[in-house]
Amino acid sequence: MNSDRGDTPPRPPTLKIQLRVGAGVIGPGKIELLEHLEHEGGITAAARVMGLSYRRAWYLIDTLNAALGQPVVETKVGGEGGGGARLTPFGCELVRRYREAADAVDAAARGMLDWLNDAIDGDDGQP
Repeated sequence: MNSDRGDTPPRPPTLKIQLRVGAGVIGPGKIELLEHLEHEGGITAAARVMGLSYRRAWYLIDTLNAALGQPVVETKVGGEGGGGARLTPFGCELVRRYREAADAVDAAARGMLDWLNDAIDGDDGQP
């Protein structure tokens, strides 16, 4: 089935998990930022990989720290050996547990998402 936007096929349905903690939200974008930060070793590099400004990336990290009441990232000031950033043990555990929960939700919803994808593709939607 072609979409109204040209020859690009529609993306299959997906679920997005957002955790609300106090006034903050933890979702896939912030978790992805934390994963890139850990891999790249700094906020600037992680922001670049995601196409974000440093300011936006820092704001997202700061909102996580505030919502959770403890830091998810620790920074090292430049100098000999350079600066950088890495996840705190709490930040590492947050990423691990978020991904674990997201995988469980995806597995639980697989039947529904497959059904919906078939219905969108023109199948009759009946089991």
